[in-house]
Amino acid sequence: MSDSVRTWLVERTYSDDEQNIIILVYATPDGTRYHRKERSITSFESDIRDTYAALDVDSDALGRVTDEETREAYAAAAQEMAETHDPTDTV
Repeated sequence: MSDSVRTWLVERTYSDDEQNIIILVYATPDGTRYHRKERSITSFESDIRDTYAALDVDSDALGRVTDEETREAYAAAAQEMAETHDPTDTV
């Protein structure tokens, strides 16, 4: 059994490969681990999908950041989100 790890939203981009897909990347505060979510963008106002400042993710679902520049960028973005938002804030 693995543990949950708090991750913070560090990146939001649109997929180059598929239309109507948004990619959300959440990372640990030290930037060493990340979780990627893909979500379809809907055109219906009634189908609201909130994006939260933080997610608690199963540690088995986290990838490792191997690039130092990316790790530093994720750490800076995660720390900024943690300082300016509550985990359940929608962003």
